[in-house]
Amino acid sequence: MQFDKDLQSAFKELFLQAREILLSHEGIIETKKERITTYSNSKGGICHLRTMPYGVDFGFLKGARMEDKFEVLTGKGKAIRVLPQKGKLNREAIHYFINQAIDINANKK
Repeated sequence: MQFDKDLQSAFKELFLQAREILLSHEGIIETKKERITTYSNSKGGICHLRTMPYGVDFGFLKGARMEDKFEVLTGKGKAIRVLPQKGKLNREAIHYFINQAIDINANKK
């Protein structure tokens, strides 16, 4: 399971800090899957989280619809945008994108 691999990673502490931020938002549900750990609320998916060789990645499932005032999201796909975190977490950016994802879910038609 990917969650177990993340806990064995050199970036375990960064992963646990990122996880704590996600779970601090009301209504966030963690789902541990074989290949990824995902976070959602009752209205839909928020993001996935996993360790990488350089730190952790937040993959925002509706990231293509998000404003990126920090200019830090990567990716060119139709939906997902990734917030790479190298070495330490940018808590302001993380909360900014989580809140947008929650708002997008709340306003979907």
